[in-house]
Amino acid sequence: MVVCVLIPRFQLTVAAGDREELLGQPAALAPEAGREQRVGEVSLAAEAFGVRAGMPLGEALARCPQLALVPPDPAGVADAWERLIVRLESIGAAVEPERAGLACFEAQGLVRLHGGTLDHVLAAARTALRTPARLGAGPSRFCALAAATRARARRPQVVLGDERAARDYLASLPVALLRGRAQTAALPEPLGRLGVETLGELAALPRAAVADRFGEPGLLAWELAQGRDGTLRPREVPERVEEELELPEAMSGVQLERALGLLVDRLLARRERRGRSLRAVVLAATLVEGGTWREQVPFREALADPLRMRLALAARLALLPAPAERLRLAAVRFGPVASDQRSLLEQAAAERKARLREGVRQARAAAGPDAALRVLAVDPDSRVPERRAVLTPFE
Repeated sequence: MVVCVLIPRFQLTVAAGDREELLGQPAALAPEAGREQRVGEVSLAAEAFGVRAGMPLGEALARCPQLALVPPDPAGVADAWERLIVRLESIGAAVEPERAGLACFEAQGLVRLHGGTLDHVLAAARTALRTPARLGAGPSRFCALAAATRARARRPQVVLGDERAARDYLASLPVALLRGRAQTAALPEPLGRLGVETLGELAALPRAAVADRFGEPGLLAWELAQGRDGTLRPREVPERVEEELELPEAMSGVQLERALGLLVDRLLARRERRGRSLRAVVLAATLVEGGTWREQVPFREALADPLRMRLALAARLALLPAPAERLRLAAVRFGPVASDQRSLLEQAAAERKARLREGVRQARAAAGPDAALRVLAVDPDSRVPERRAVLTPFE
């Protein structure tokens, strides 16, 4: 039995923060700067005007001129969603997070751990979340999601049985549920134009005809309507190694790149890294005008060289939609332990660097982690001496 946890409008709620009055009026997440101009999640009042997530911004404003646009907060959403996933994992669940606000886990191994029935597992999940959420359970992920959409905060929906029971439960539900899966999100509109309004009508169509008209997404939608779905793929529990830097004033250009260099040095000097290289990092910023910005940066190969990391990350700073007041750099995937191999032309420099690193290690062992630091010029032209340079770990 699969359990689905659904928190409607999660991203909009996090972005609104303390401004709860926004959720009671027509509101939508504003498009992220530099990306396609489509609105994000929308409030119930905006849905009453026909506005939905993914709609072009111009069409949304034409349907609802009083629509309030809330600046997106991707970094805050990621942090809040990570906290909720950790709470679910604390009850022993192997969680597969599909997107922010939607996660699934298998209940079979938790029944005996939490009282012997599925109701006890659902109650444990609700208690662990400590936030209003809709819970659904069914034989497959899609069936559990459909049950969660019809559930209430304190009334979970449970579909007992096998594949046949899931197909019977889904038969009367609208094809709009396919928007909950990224691969099939674009299908409800063309299906509606063809007169297919429910999942039961979709399941009754010949498989070959659906494949011929819609291709692979249509086949997946047909399988989902039949009550079949793939197996869960729980996530691996990530290690959180991150560094954060509060900027004394709104920085840009060379100053911001030097602040990024300081973050890279601090991240590589973290003891939790244990000498491993980095395969991917997340660069996030809190913007002066409100909201946040977040970008995941995968490297072509596992890196532990601060110079190459700065070169790869500095280009992403140009994507910032506004000046930043806080920068954060977090490692999300690790590679093997970094080696000191160099080409033949760099042997002499490599040997000198190796001797210098060994001297730094000995100094730190004798006098502590702050025994070897280097001066990093941040704003050489500043009138305030304290802002001209900072001390950073020597690596």
